[in-house]
Amino acid sequence: MGRSRYKIYAEHYPYFITSTIKDGLPLLSNPKLAKTVLDSLTFLQTERKVLIYGYVIMENHFHAIVKGEDLAKKLRLAKSFMAREIIDILRADKNARLLSQIAFRKLKHKLKCDYQVWAEGFHPKQLSNNEMVAQKLEYIHFNPVVRGFVERPEHWRYSSVRDYLGGEGLIPITIYSG
Repeated sequence: MGRSRYKIYAEHYPYFITSTIKDGLPLLSNPKLAKTVLDSLTFLQTERKVLIYGYVIMENHFHAIVKGEDLAKKLRLAKSFMAREIIDILRADKNARLLSQIAFRKLKHKLKCDYQVWAEGFHPKQLSNNEMVAQKLEYIHFNPVVRGFVERPEHWRYSSVRDYLGGEGLIPITIYSG
């Protein structure tokens, strides 16, 4: 299955995206590494004019609902930045074990890099109506509950659910209003 299968065709719609750590390594269970994702989502929203309608960060992937111009390029650059930051943090923490695991999992055709943090692509799914957006927001927010990490969505720190309940999450988002 090639990457060409997942494209952003109509930028006036929001998209549900998923980015997964290569081979499911639980890197994002480390708060420093999860903060890299949060910072990148914030940067996308404030500096790159990408609307973030919702997100959840799990131990080995994150989901988000996003909308913006030139979205594929902006997301690709954000993933590249996050990967470099994650590697830099692991190096600074002298985490040779995780660095060697990431290096081992790198695809052989990736000749210009020593590591591969993310699986390829971000699998965008166009959300063409309000019902689809509501379904994906529910999926995102209940992901930690379904996985058995928390009993209620609002107990998961790395999610936009608190914003939708009238509270304040870890990063600013744009509440989807249809």
